[in-house]
Amino acid sequence: MSGIVIVGAGQAGASMAARLRSLGYDGALTLIGAEAAPPYQRPPLSKGYLLGETSLERLYLRAPSFWAEQDVDLKLGKAATAILPGEKTLMVGDERLVYDQLALTTGSVPRRLPAAIGGALKGVYTVRTLQDVDDMAAEFQPGRRLLVIGGGYIGLEAAAVGAKLGLRVTLVEMADRILQRVAAAETSDYFRALHQSHGVDIREGTGLSKLTGDGRVDGAILSDGSSLATDFVIVGVGIAPDTALAEAAGLSIENGIRTDAFGRSSDPSIWAAGDCASFPHQGGRIRLESVGNAIDQAEIVAANMLGAETPYAARPWFWSDQYDVKLQIAGLNAGYDRIVTRRGDDGAVSFWYYRGATLLALDAMNDARSYMVGKRLIETGKSPDPAIIADSTADLKPLLRP
Repeated sequence: MSGIVIVGAGQAGASMAARLRSLGYDGALTLIGAEAAPPYQRPPLSKGYLLGETSLERLYLRAPSFWAEQDVDLKLGKAATAILPGEKTLMVGDERLVYDQLALTTGSVPRRLPAAIGGALKGVYTVRTLQDVDDMAAEFQPGRRLLVIGGGYIGLEAAAVGAKLGLRVTLVEMADRILQRVAAAETSDYFRALHQSHGVDIREGTGLSKLTGDGRVDGAILSDGSSLATDFVIVGVGIAPDTALAEAAGLSIENGIRTDAFGRSSDPSIWAAGDCASFPHQGGRIRLESVGNAIDQAEIVAANMLGAETPYAARPWFWSDQYDVKLQIAGLNAGYDRIVTRRGDDGAVSFWYYRGATLLALDAMNDARSYMVGKRLIETGKSPDPAIIADSTADLKPLLRP
């Protein structure tokens, strides 16, 4: 029985399947997930779930009964193994699934440390799946020593959980500063001070030479020649788009599965959305790793699979929770040449990224009001006078008026 088949039961895949049904698609609909768990949220894994504050049931994107009620054939614990484009067939092990249209929402995979430097030792973890977090949960005991490799958001969130649970945490970042790839120095300074105030030992400009241990990790030798003992390690050195299935099928790859503005791959019967997809954006091509993009893009692609022909216009937004700080990010800061700082009450602060007179993005820490205004300004293409932004007494809401 042909119909629509979606490979990848994460945020994008689940959003796409639900949207197809809400748009009135009543044909065969199959959603394939390599994990045994029904579709769930990933962001809380490195935050509330790891802390023990969020239950498994609260992670689920939909009640497990939803999929049967919507007549979605949910195949869990099964990995797609090959696409045969000429036959419009997907292989799931020995099972052959014929499709009219195929959507790839395969997400991303964490970058791992090479086995040659200890990456395969027991006690070395990544944070990407429910199983990853369940596997490491017993390691979080007060007084134990945690080494975090990588000063991006995943690494910092893991460090925050460790510190809150009473572990002795060291974080090493090879770049000159944490968050260097994604944020301004002002944001890096803010989070460095935050973590240091909670006892985290942050070592910037310091790489990992190798992990040590006989079967299980027990220490690390760093690029500056120093060594330290550790009980376990969390690796947060980024993720890569999961394109293996698409690449083997001969689809065009360009920092992800290359799609047009509608979400079509180089094969007109195959679509892609979410972390795994790269798409046209403002004269260039980007790939976004965020929940917002996964949902929005998947829903647009669902409509396009049914003939809407609506180009996807990304409205990037992201967030991170660390200790009692909520970071909210709007826009993309590439090409900024100026940072404008706005300070609010109770320690709220936001950093606004400008290129010349154009507002590109902002990072807001415990400053939801500034974030909401800034996000709207960016989405509507408005760039306020930086002097107004810097004036903490100025009311920003009038900036939204037509």
